[in-house]
Amino acid sequence: MRILIVEDDETLSDGLAAGLGLNGFLAEVTGTCADADMAFQNGCFAAVVLDVMLPDGSGLDLLTRWRKAGHHIPVILLTALDAVADRIAGLDHGADDYLGKPFDLDELAARLRAIGRRSEGRAEPVMRFGNLELDPAAHTAARGGQQIALSRREYTLLHALMERPGAIIGRPTLEDRLYGWQDGVESNALEVHIHKLRAKLGAGMIRTVRGIGYQLQKDAT
Repeated sequence: MRILIVEDDETLSDGLAAGLGLNGFLAEVTGTCADADMAFQNGCFAAVVLDVMLPDGSGLDLLTRWRKAGHHIPVILLTALDAVADRIAGLDHGADDYLGKPFDLDELAARLRAIGRRSEGRAEPVMRFGNLELDPAAHTAARGGQQIALSRREYTLLHALMERPGAIIGRPTLEDRLYGWQDGVESNALEVHIHKLRAKLGAGMIRTVRGIGYQLQKDAT
């Protein structure tokens, strides 16, 4: 799950990125409203962790602009302003969740998984497709009840494919999930990771749609 962290405290934002990375998230970090807008326009994120008080403006105003522009991306607000009125204001500005500082990193990760499930239209925490299972909380995968050891990027690819089971996922979408919006991507990097994932799942599980992307196949053996 690729997320955007908008937090001007570098110690906190770096700690969030590292900690959430251990929970299976790929985090991009910005510290201002302007940089957040730029990242938002150039990247494909599954969720945003947004501080309310930023050096160049209010996170609430930024969120309001995104919602008025028709962006439905899930947003969790982080703030030291944790009175009931502040939480109500944040939710009424379009936030999906609200977490007061200080907070527990594991709780933030669980809340991100929860809003991710809602945005994907599912309630069950474990993702299933045929005999494949993916557990985002435990960061594990299994096929036919047998655990599959995956690298971080292999897991990220499988997660992206299982979010829309049976759909053709375009190459740019998958590359956005694997790499940061400012990172360069080698021309064959995605194919290398797909090849490694196929070797672990079974060659028939992932179909290449030439010139478009990749598709997870349920009834492959």
